[in-house]
Amino acid sequence: MTTETEVRIFETPKKVYKAIAKEIVKHAQKTNQPRFDIALSGGNSPKGLFKKMSKKYRDLIPWDRIHFWWGDERCVSPHDAESNYKMTVDYLLSKINIPKENIHRIKGERSPVEEAQRYSEEITLNLNSRNEIPVFDLIILGMGGDGHTASIFPNQMELLNSDKICEVALHPNSGQKRITLSGRVINNANRIFFLVTGENKAIRISEIMNDTDAAKQLPAYHIAANSGRLIWFLDDAAASKI
Repeated sequence: MTTETEVRIFETPKKVYKAIAKEIVKHAQKTNQPRFDIALSGGNSPKGLFKKMSKKYRDLIPWDRIHFWWGDERCVSPHDAESNYKMTVDYLLSKINIPKENIHRIKGERSPVEEAQRYSEEITLNLNSRNEIPVFDLIILGMGGDGHTASIFPNQMELLNSDKICEVALHPNSGQKRITLSGRVINNANRIFFLVTGENKAIRISEIMNDTDAAKQLPAYHIAANSGRLIWFLDDAAASKI
């Protein structure tokens, strides 16, 4: 695959969710692919997407072929309100019929270092590789107001180039430990979809899209599908300062 980058701008967040859901349906329905491995984003951004997938598109997605992973996870129990896994259960997994063995959660309740290693091994066991790096069919990312993505924060840029599949990250304000895919794994995906909505993201989006010096200090700026396709899905508010 050749590297492609595209920006799609929609009037409202709901239209962003619909566009991404339709892309997922299109790629998941391809019958020449026995499975479709997706790494999901956490936080608030994907809630609307998960609602859309679990309602309007529920009967169009071949759930038996979908395997869900997570791009990052907070080091909390799966029942904690901050758990990315719990949010996905509440808004998507509890509403669809998907085999349990297709759900590959990060066990945030375990020792972070040990779990990062265990999850790395599970990824290696299940996914194909390219250049000796695992290949996800799709990674869905959000972006924080500070330009972080997954759990790669501006003060931990070294995680972008880590040789590991998963790393232990530290939230710069709360000190909370998190487990995240490394930048090399993210950039090796066949497709990367950024889901970014809201005016509070507009300045960072403008910096990234205009290739400013400030943007180079943002982890999200360094995400590029090296052998695949990167699409930014933005609403008008997030794109308002481009």
